[in-house]
Amino acid sequence: MGANHNIKRYGELWPDFRIKYGLEILEKLKPWIIISGGWAWHFMSEINHKEYKHAHDHKDIDIFVHPKNVAQVMTVLLENGFTKVWTRYDALPSNENFRRYEKKEWLPNGKEFRITIDFFESKSIQTIEVNGWSLVEPKALLSFYRGIHSSDKCWAVKAAVLLLKKNLQVIGNSLLSKNPLEV
Repeated sequence: MGANHNIKRYGELWPDFRIKYGLEILEKLKPWIIISGGWAWHFMSEINHKEYKHAHDHKDIDIFVHPKNVAQVMTVLLENGFTKVWTRYDALPSNENFRRYEKKEWLPNGKEFRITIDFFESKSIQTIEVNGWSLVEPKALLSFYRGIHSSDKCWAVKAAVLLLKKNLQVIGNSLLSKNPLEV
């Protein structure tokens, strides 16, 4: 599970370039993937929300891919400059057949940053569609914070738990990207 947040940093925003480059590759993969993790919460949130670092984890992009679409997704990733990165998890037995792909990008200021895609293979993920995006269904997504995902302290995860407990709508709810100290 993720470490507790430093609430003094709650106003920090994700850099625009991280969102821009993430959206670019997701658009190219859109027909073949199911989005999970922080990017799923991003798409479930209100449109044009502020990109607070503590609301949704945008350090990496978590996707699920049906086995019949794996070759297509791998082709798109390779054509767009992503390479396979070996991790300690590659050798572990897994139902999800995990892979990691990364691409280095250069910013105008000469700094380098990485786009990381954590790629899980699965035939049976519960999904919803939100604004044309296939996402892991909120209850199923919350269950992944016991193993696959680690940032269970993000505002969206905490808000979704509360909303579901109260039988309230998660999709489009402003709480998914709102500072809990302001609620």
